[in-house]
Amino acid sequence: MNQSLIFNLDPSEKKILSIISECGKEMGVKVFAIGGYIRDKIIGRSSKDIDIVCLGDGIQLAELVASRFIPRPSVNVYSRFGTAMIKHKEMEIEFVGARKESYRMDSRKPLVASGTLEDDQLRRDFTMNAISISLNEENFGEIIDPFDGMKDIENKIIRTPANPEQTFSDDPLRMMRAIRFANQLSYKIEESTYQGIIQSKSRIKIVSKERITAELEKIMQCSKPSIGFDLLFKTGLLEYILPEMVLLHGVEYQNGRGHKDNFYHTLQVLDNLCQKTDNIWCRWSAVFHDIAKPQTKRYDPEAGWTFHGHDAVGANMVPRIFKNLRLPLDHKMKYVQKLVRLHLRPIALTQEIITDSALRRLLFEAGEDLEDLLMLCEADITSKNQDKVNRFLNNYATVREKLYELEERDRIRNWQPPVTGEDIMKIFGIGPGKEIGILKNCIREAILEGNIPNDRDAALKLMFAKAEELGLKKQTI
Repeated sequence: MNQSLIFNLDPSEKKILSIISECGKEMGVKVFAIGGYIRDKIIGRSSKDIDIVCLGDGIQLAELVASRFIPRPSVNVYSRFGTAMIKHKEMEIEFVGARKESYRMDSRKPLVASGTLEDDQLRRDFTMNAISISLNEENFGEIIDPFDGMKDIENKIIRTPANPEQTFSDDPLRMMRAIRFANQLSYKIEESTYQGIIQSKSRIKIVSKERITAELEKIMQCSKPSIGFDLLFKTGLLEYILPEMVLLHGVEYQNGRGHKDNFYHTLQVLDNLCQKTDNIWCRWSAVFHDIAKPQTKRYDPEAGWTFHGHDAVGANMVPRIFKNLRLPLDHKMKYVQKLVRLHLRPIALTQEIITDSALRRLLFEAGEDLEDLLMLCEADITSKNQDKVNRFLNNYATVREKLYELEERDRIRNWQPPVTGEDIMKIFGIGPGKEIGILKNCIREAILEGNIPNDRDAALKLMFAKAEELGLKKQTI
């Protein structure tokens, strides 16, 4: 690694840094690029965020830099933090004056004072993010690395520049960031930093749920999130973040019979699913698909360990967990609920004679999310016996084929009733009431059971027969 890497930039990035350099010179302040942008350039990753630190007024520098861009971008000032941000083309550039910070144990709000460049580097989360590059005319491009961040990148190590417990006390979210970087970059957390997370884990309680969940989702967006979740578990952080998941851990034995460790099974399912989809909500369904197994675990002398009803109980748990994590309580939550509630249904179809009625009901309930449900179910096969895995996958292929054949014939997926409640009220001249629900349910069940085809004429014929039983008469005009 050498300082020539600063010039491994595209022309637009070079132009941006040159303008910042010129503005710093005009103001008479020293200016440096620092943080994730520099780290990513060293690693070879693309980055669209540049952090600029100056030995002076960062907000004033941002205003001056913005005036040199065409068209001139607006300057978003965060006076509380002494920072400013501008967007230029695809880049987001944040400016701050060099500072040192101190924190009280009961607060996330720092006491801020002006400082040197090294003060500013020392307050950074990790050595790899404390590397800076001079943007000053006399030594443009010089790497300033007082904490050996370059060496840590070379050795794939995550380490704090200051005492780990102080670093994590200052901003406890850094503990999750350490784990997320370890997961994303395949780096190892240095031992004293790792122990610092364990010692400081309870401090995560003062961090907002929104920030915690944002980091958790970044871990889930990795190609193998099990690495991050395992680190969260082993450091004790997961107990504060998602305690329901911690309860999945462990194996209990009775009469020499045990069950699988549902925590590590869940991580395997999540990893399997991540090879198939980037859909974060589908990935959340993998996290929660067995979340109710601890509550439903029973030992039966004949059957062994059972978890009857964990699909329904788990679906009922989803809204509370979503609310606690500040996840959206909208159609995304309902999607996750649906997949958790239905995740055993396709499995059952692979283990018995498949009836058209059972297939229709699955089509009806899964609707447009059928492919995602089947993808989750296939990911749920975690046996170490490859023959067993192949057998289940072949069974799923049969189920898929039958589902698609049936859908082409009966059009049950995203089903709309051939006779609506409004139709019923108009035909019989009645207002809203239980009779409408009875008739609609009768039609739906007859179609799902295959007793009548999914068309209006057949539905009307059945409706009139059922209406006669209910004493309803067709309205005459």
